[in-house]
Amino acid sequence: MYTEMFKSFSEQTEKTLAPYAKFNKVFAKNVEQLTELQLSAVRAYSDLGLKQLKAVSEVKDIQSLTAFNSQQLETLTKLSQQLLDDSNKFSSVAQSFKTEVEEFVADNVKQATPAI
Repeated sequence: MYTEMFKSFSEQTEKTLAPYAKFNKVFAKNVEQLTELQLSAVRAYSDLGLKQLKAVSEVKDIQSLTAFNSQQLETLTKLSQQLLDDSNKFSSVAQSFKTEVEEFVADNVKQATPAI
């Protein structure tokens, strides 16, 4: 008798908590992707900054200053492209998360709504 009662309680609890577990998995996956993107972006921007510091430290005369200045347009183009790529990646992850949450909510509403 008690075994059946505990089994029933366990099954009901599992059914009740299943949506929360599923949402937590989706949320954790999204946080993981965003963290990886942020770390990658920080690494890329740090590398670019260090290269610029090294390049400016090598300026010793007018010729090296001219060479450094001519490199700046290329560096700015590279930085702009990196910013655009990162923005697209973040947007893609956000859109993916939004879609998954909408599907999750639709499934839960469908399950919670009795068939008419």
